[in-house]
Amino acid sequence: MIEWLRSEALEPAIELGGRKIPIELRRHARAKRLTLRLAPDGKTVLITLPRWCASKEAIAFAHARAAWLKAQLDKVPEAFDPVASRLLPYKGGEIAIDWREDAPRRPTLEAGTLRLGGPEETLGKRLQRFLETEAQSHFADDAAFYCGRAALPVAPVKLARARRRWGSCSSEGVLRLNWRLIMAPDFVRRSVVAHEVAHLVHFDHSEAFHALLDELYDDDIERANRWLSASGRKLYACFT
Repeated sequence: MIEWLRSEALEPAIELGGRKIPIELRRHARAKRLTLRLAPDGKTVLITLPRWCASKEAIAFAHARAAWLKAQLDKVPEAFDPVASRLLPYKGGEIAIDWREDAPRRPTLEAGTLRLGGPEETLGKRLQRFLETEAQSHFADDAAFYCGRAALPVAPVKLARARRRWGSCSSEGVLRLNWRLIMAPDFVRRSVVAHEVAHLVHFDHSEAFHALLDELYDDDIERANRWLSASGRKLYACFT
């Protein structure tokens, strides 16, 4: 028998680099094998398992791959606190946060500075809402642009809060886009929107899909993909 299958009731957590990381099990009806990954923020080990697999086997599976998980944890960027730093990641750069308790609560962005008031203890939540509002507006504009290039009706856009996927396209033609992309450079955010618009025509990753994406996207798609691969995790370091 494989060694990790011999383990008895292990705790649903694992110690990695001196930190105790919880293990979250997700059963999936169509899963045929165990799949293991570390959440982008490094706070959880996620295991997808078939319905027939015992929980203790899945937990032992994670423990047997502790070295790999530790290597993934080492790649997770350090958490970034906009409230403490008074800097907010925005469209590939940073904007200054000018908070004053007696200022209007509604944020206004002027000359690279975001001005807002209200209680300081809720400042983080309001900064995130500002980014989500900005994301919704930019996504809508991007979707209208790329749908126009594809000669399609403008697709509705909804914000997604996934911890792994940047975007998706439903069979009903709804685009779901990760709000954290508003912190990435414009060309990166727009590449994801163009990608999902292309899925409105080709619901796969066939040659036809990639040919259409190349027609739609008005920049270098490989450059955008490289940015997400190298720096995408950093978007999860803020508002963890």
